[in-house]
Amino acid sequence: MRILHTSDWHLGRSFHRESLLAAQAVFVDHLVETVRAERVDVVAVAGDVYDRALPPVDAVALLDEALGRLRAAGARVVLISGNHDSALRLRFGSALFEAAGVHVRTAPDQSWEPVLVDDVAFYGIPYLEPELVRAAWELPDRGHTAAITHAMTRIRADAARHRASVVLSHCFVTGGQASDSERDISVGGVAHVPLTAFDGVDYVALGHLHGRQRMSETVRYSGSPLAYSFSEVGHVKGSWLVTLGEEADFVPAPVPRPVGRLRGDLDDLLADPAYTRYEDHWLQVILTDAVRPKSAMDRLRARFPHTLALSFDPVGATPAAQPVPVSGRPEAEVALDFVREVRGEPAAPEEEDLLRQAIEASRVKETMA
Repeated sequence: MRILHTSDWHLGRSFHRESLLAAQAVFVDHLVETVRAERVDVVAVAGDVYDRALPPVDAVALLDEALGRLRAAGARVVLISGNHDSALRLRFGSALFEAAGVHVRTAPDQSWEPVLVDDVAFYGIPYLEPELVRAAWELPDRGHTAAITHAMTRIRADAARHRASVVLSHCFVTGGQASDSERDISVGGVAHVPLTAFDGVDYVALGHLHGRQRMSETVRYSGSPLAYSFSEVGHVKGSWLVTLGEEADFVPAPVPRPVGRLRGDLDDLLADPAYTRYEDHWLQVILTDAVRPKSAMDRLRARFPHTLALSFDPVGATPAAQPVPVSGRPEAEVALDFVREVRGEPAAPEEEDLLRQAIEASRVKETMA
């Protein structure tokens, strides 16, 4: 049996206000082609299908298209909800989908109800919010470990009846490496689940962390299909192709636009040919000029049109001056002092005129409100 393990699609997500839907559609194309080329039997989607509980309509349309195309390519789909998904909304139509070979698991009590494919049992543990299952499951503690341990105890009891077992789970396993784009799921400061909680099954397809990771030979994160933060620079995105009992292979996903980080003096970044390869990247730029350059973002985008984030870390800057009193002073003077402080030089005459006009317009608007 061949399983394609993927997760954290986050359909509908943007990247610093840039829509990622077209790039996510490219990933769906790649996933369908992989299913055909590798003769995949089951696609396991380990949660965070959408980026938010109420997804935009174009994200819903893309999921609808993806599920239909994966089934047409010959694979069954087992899908669980993650902490970004609305379990109730994602569950809509699941009874009908079941008959069509798309198995959606969003209810906690479904965790130990297997999807059987040639006597291989697939168990989908959706994201378990500990407070929602603690009373019903009579858990001894309020953390994620207690919730996952309870589900896995029930799963192991059922899995003994089948030839092999695969678990999908959306959680943070101890030792996993986080990035900046996952939403915190800690409860009382504790979010981690020990790796040993997943002992006793043949493969565990994890979701939640956005970098691919091998927690053990049989417990892995596939990571997200695209970079969703600049902390993921250098990540290789894709899916795990798993044949039970054999070593898994990682299938890299296409990169519609790479992400990168640049740091340096503005003039050097604009002139150095070594940075040519970054001209098509989504970029985070940190400028180290001792004096903050004027129109820095506009100048950067002239060479690097996909610069999305800009910050300043001046090298050799003079220590910050003592706070300047503002009480009783005209707003324009305070604002111009601020410009002088952060830039190291006064505002240009045309900038001063614009600033005074803006302050006057604001005052007029407040008066008329």
